[in-house]
Amino acid sequence: MKYDVVALGELLIDFTCTAADAEGYPTLAAHPGGAPANFLAAVAKFGGRAALLGKVGTDAFGRLLRQTLRRAGIETRGIVASDDVFTTLAFVTLDENGDREFSFSRKPGADTQLCFDELELSLIDEARAFHFGSLSLTDEPSRTTTRRTVAYAKERGKLISFDPNLRKPLWKDLDAARAQMLWGLSQADVVKIGDEEIDFLFGLGPEDGARKILEEYGAKLVFATCGADGCLFANRSVSGHVDALKGVKVADTTGAGDIFGGTALCKLLELGKRPEELNEAELRRIVGFACKAAGLSVGIPGGISAVLALPEDLS
Repeated sequence: MKYDVVALGELLIDFTCTAADAEGYPTLAAHPGGAPANFLAAVAKFGGRAALLGKVGTDAFGRLLRQTLRRAGIETRGIVASDDVFTTLAFVTLDENGDREFSFSRKPGADTQLCFDELELSLIDEARAFHFGSLSLTDEPSRTTTRRTVAYAKERGKLISFDPNLRKPLWKDLDAARAQMLWGLSQADVVKIGDEEIDFLFGLGPEDGARKILEEYGAKLVFATCGADGCLFANRSVSGHVDALKGVKVADTTGAGDIFGGTALCKLLELGKRPEELNEAELRRIVGFACKAAGLSVGIPGGISAVLALPEDLS
């Protein structure tokens, strides 16, 4: 196979808050991002071959993003550039409690306008695994495109990876968000899901949520990430927990979950075993490495640009 992972979804600019004036208006720094792009940046950094299917505008940001992907080692011939829409922008500011708050320029953003007949499907034909997230399911035509592309990949026997990444401002209503995220879970072999998404979908903790996804949605392997508390992993034979990287000074957590997911899938594919066949020791090695990669990333603003090679004492 020519590619290890092909992903579909949003490629955008994250504007992150660096400071604020006396009236609360933020100073923002631009960083390349989008969950599937962050995911693939980690795949490429750790030795995997990656390609993205997505859509940007023919504006300056779209050009910059395609250049960034190429520098990160991600194949870009699946990126459609359109004169009709503007590249999607996300604004990450801090609320009065210091928590991240997301705003989006996406009405519509280029990523939501990706159509199935625009896809370079040969990339999927040449891949071992196909990855998608929930943000391509928020709007049409990208929702139908995502569903058809998942079906295309499954028909060709590809390993399916899914991250139900919840961004509430992007959904017209949360019942629709829940329905689309649950559909995604029902399609996936490997699921990377955060503890907040598990609580949103099921009202459960990470361990019970992971078990529910395995038993009721057909997943073969679940990584349930818990931020600073590390990650719970489970397939149908074994389960366990790995601590997060300690002693990291946090600058920006945006993209850390994506980087965990891409790193974990890359390391899984290196082993050449099916997810349900992995033993506890193998899963601990995969999750431990991915936790370190995600932990290092929070020390640097951004997503794609925050994927760092592990120093020898951590690898």
